[in-house]
Amino acid sequence: MLKKLLLALCIGGLSLSACAAENDAAPVAGPAVTPAAQQMVRQAIKSLAANVEVDSIEPAPMPGFYQVIAAGQMLYVSTDGKYAMHGDVLDLQSKRNLGDDAWARFRKAELAKVPASERIVFAPPNPKYTISVFTDVNCGFCRALHEHVAAFNKEGIAVEYLAWPREGVVTTAGRPTPTYTEMVSVWCAKDRKAAFTAAKEGRAPAPATCTNPVKDQFNLGVKLGVNGTPSIYGPDGRVLGGYVTPEQLLQALKQGG
Repeated sequence: MLKKLLLALCIGGLSLSACAAENDAAPVAGPAVTPAAQQMVRQAIKSLAANVEVDSIEPAPMPGFYQVIAAGQMLYVSTDGKYAMHGDVLDLQSKRNLGDDAWARFRKAELAKVPASERIVFAPPNPKYTISVFTDVNCGFCRALHEHVAAFNKEGIAVEYLAWPREGVVTTAGRPTPTYTEMVSVWCAKDRKAAFTAAKEGRAPAPATCTNPVKDQFNLGVKLGVNGTPSIYGPDGRVLGGYVTPEQLLQALKQGG
């Protein structure tokens, strides 16, 4: 288990560092999380992977642990700093994942920091719901999902896309990946929505560069635990799935995720 935890943390840390060039921006800390406790938790994580950034520390729903989000992973660190667990913790009575609420709060707060001007938005005049979708222009399921965008809008769902090139931002040789380059061209196009839809249909955009959010959005996705596309989040920060039909998405939104 320790090896898996270390591997997960290192992978998360490498993903962030390789691409690196309600709640405040600082890590969330509940009343029981004293400055000393925060320092202890950070030290415990750094003993496993020195470069991992801790984003959130809260009292865990079960006694004796802190609930920690770091490098896109949910961890539990014992209050004495001796033990750490990585993965899901289930409440057997309610059949509920105890990490879901913390993830939702964290994702909602982080996604709220991304302005609409940096997203590619397909929205009806008066949306009932707004979803955030991390997407790759070349992924098959992402393309299939985008085919439903008019139907989503008809149901009152606004779709706000964020960039998440599955190849990452740079190759092992340090060069921009082809998908990253293509997505930069989309985000830098004069008509982003037209270029985005064309790319989803297999028509590459005209090469273009500009100040753009593609790298930052990729890094944000890693921070939020995105590991594939499409990744859909509801207005409350909860995961709504990957590829879904309009009926499935509307039902999930009505049920609150």
